[in-house]
Amino acid sequence: MNRADLSTTVPAASGTATLPRGRLTLLFMVVLVTAAGNTAMQSVMPSIGTALKVEDFWISLAYTWSALLWMTCAPMWARRSDRRGRKAMMAIGLLGFIASFSLCGLALYLGLHGWLGSIATLLVFALFRSLYGGFGSAAPPAVQAYVASRTSRAERTQALSLISSSFGLGTVLGPALAPLLIVPGLGLVSPFVAFALIAVAVLVALRLRLPDDSPAYAAKGDVIAAPFSANSDSRPRQREGAEDGGVLAADVTKLSWRDERLRPWLVAGLVGGHAQAAVMGIVGFLVLDRLGLRADPGAGAGPTGLVLMAGALATLVAQWGLIPMLHLGPRASCLWGMVMAALGVALLSVAANLHAITIGIALSSLGFGLFRPGFTAGASLAVSRAEQGQSAGIVASVNGAAYIVAPALGVWLYGHSPAIGFTAIELLCLTVFILGLRGMTQDEQLIAPR
Repeated sequence: MNRADLSTTVPAASGTATLPRGRLTLLFMVVLVTAAGNTAMQSVMPSIGTALKVEDFWISLAYTWSALLWMTCAPMWARRSDRRGRKAMMAIGLLGFIASFSLCGLALYLGLHGWLGSIATLLVFALFRSLYGGFGSAAPPAVQAYVASRTSRAERTQALSLISSSFGLGTVLGPALAPLLIVPGLGLVSPFVAFALIAVAVLVALRLRLPDDSPAYAAKGDVIAAPFSANSDSRPRQREGAEDGGVLAADVTKLSWRDERLRPWLVAGLVGGHAQAAVMGIVGFLVLDRLGLRADPGAGAGPTGLVLMAGALATLVAQWGLIPMLHLGPRASCLWGMVMAALGVALLSVAANLHAITIGIALSSLGFGLFRPGFTAGASLAVSRAEQGQSAGIVASVNGAAYIVAPALGVWLYGHSPAIGFTAIELLCLTVFILGLRGMTQDEQLIAPR
């Protein structure tokens, strides 16, 4: 490996040529805090549901309305960011997260202490959770578009992989910190309060430290092969300005979900996202069942957090280790990711103790950790720089769409028959692999000059 190759495999140790380290750190934190908060919530919600004496299916269904709003609103916020700037949309997203977590924590606190009935608690929780779907969806596409519009093609996949890894790191910290954040008086809702306060600190830093931005013309400069690609090298490839001719993002024709350039990546993201969402929906209840903790739901937060943390660490290994080390391109990352995810789900379906469950989640998360940045980078590289805002919004919408029915349906199938539930997930992984083989652009062609 030559010196240039080595420099691109380190996850943004000094930022990129067009994104200073300080700004990249802020973008990293915006995604990290929301990811950590959401996985912390996932680690305690099965125990909260059991304490409320609510069936597992209804706990999973409480996320549906929020996910539907996310799918609908993310493209809208992305287009708005093309006109109003990315920083403003990130701030709106963080405000949505803060409001949602604070009010959801309050609703659950009232329910656990008898001020609200179980059904009323879930309805109010779902209502306040929708604030995250409606307004929190403004942040991820803004972050992705900010990175994409300020990096060359070669830098873009490195920076987007870093942003994806911030999600992975957040999913490590969330379940790891959730049991430690539980304090007397607040009990199982403590993580909601803690992460809302952390998000306030990130919002203040964003307002003070990230410069105000407005839609800009595409940068021009020599670029080299992307470190995400299978044939990375340090030779100049093209002038970035040739990609879109200096067109403002706001002047570009509206990008369609049916665009032939995006279609294979969006289909993969939607189907593979359903598989991942179903696994994440099942895991907390699986831990309670396989470890015999239904009678003591409070004891389930620790083991569930441990399992989710192992999965998140595996995600980081994929995104910080395997992708740069093996120079995997978007297509290869998606296909190999689905193979590993399917193997992990197969192991999870027969796991009978905490050790086996942890290994199964880790292996499946390693696969999904390869798949998700591959799908995201593929969708980004398929379109021009000026279309990055719209592409980011569509990608965020696809990610949200996976959580509309998959968690609840996965839990419902698992509740009726674990074998049926896990078989459905395996079929989703297989579908992505087959469609990817036939429809995804070869990595060499995707990175090649246009």
